[in-house]
Amino acid sequence: MWQWAQKLWGSSRRRLSLIQGVGPAMATLRSSEPRPVPLSYRLLDGQDTLPPVVFLHGLFSNKNIFQAEAEALAQQTGRKVLTVDARNHGESPHSPDCSYEAMSADLQALLSKLGLSPCVLIGHSMGGKTAMALALQKPELVERLVSVDISPLVATDMPKIFKIIPVMKAINILGDISNSEAFEVVDEYLKLFVKDSSIRQYLFNSLVRVNGQYVWKVNAENLWQQQNLFLDSLHIQGVYRGPTLFLRSTNSSFIPSSHYSKIKLLFPEAQFQTIPDAGHIIHIKKPQEFMNSILSFLS
Repeated sequence: MWQWAQKLWGSSRRRLSLIQGVGPAMATLRSSEPRPVPLSYRLLDGQDTLPPVVFLHGLFSNKNIFQAEAEALAQQTGRKVLTVDARNHGESPHSPDCSYEAMSADLQALLSKLGLSPCVLIGHSMGGKTAMALALQKPELVERLVSVDISPLVATDMPKIFKIIPVMKAINILGDISNSEAFEVVDEYLKLFVKDSSIRQYLFNSLVRVNGQYVWKVNAENLWQQQNLFLDSLHIQGVYRGPTLFLRSTNSSFIPSSHYSKIKLLFPEAQFQTIPDAGHIIHIKKPQEFMNSILSFLS
């Protein structure tokens, strides 16, 4: 576990042709629409002839969670691969508007700025709903779509996720200990509340040392106040008719089989694939199976 965490902190990261930064939002939206914020991103270079791949992380995470997958896809497929910090996460600006419409507007602006459409959108949980929102609003921007363990409808287990926020806020660790020691302390504390080790690993992605203290790189307070926006179904008119994969774990409460027929109304070409015992954080618990599914869908 700590090998995974230390890798995330990045002492020996492979170098591909890399562009990273925060760019101004370029798309002009009507005043009635959400105002996009300039997202922090990392772009791995590749061929212009293939649709680029865009990874969108889930709640409480950031673009680094898909670093290994992005590098692997760039190397194996030759595509450009973009990873993004959503608003209120990672290095992107904070905003009181946590709606999926706002996060879709952010992504539209960034794709326009970088000239990366049509693209392949791969989104986990919150990122999956953002990807679906964009595909429904602007299907011409999306070549194909992957939603990782999230449905456009209400998920019964989603409210449980927000119970983690008070636990995260209660952690106070000074920065005079090593990263591995900090992870051990946090892990022992989180075990009392979060039994699934893959979820604890997922949360470590947002724990960083800033000004002599470990902090969470997420706007937890605002997310807590706006949690109803994350818990609701998508309320976006439209149909996306492109190739779509809903990737889920066995007995997923986030994409239950009872949702399939309604999902097909919004995404008529939807396929449903189950990875056994993968939990909600599929790309951490079953990374090889996750990558195999993505590569197969792209080919």
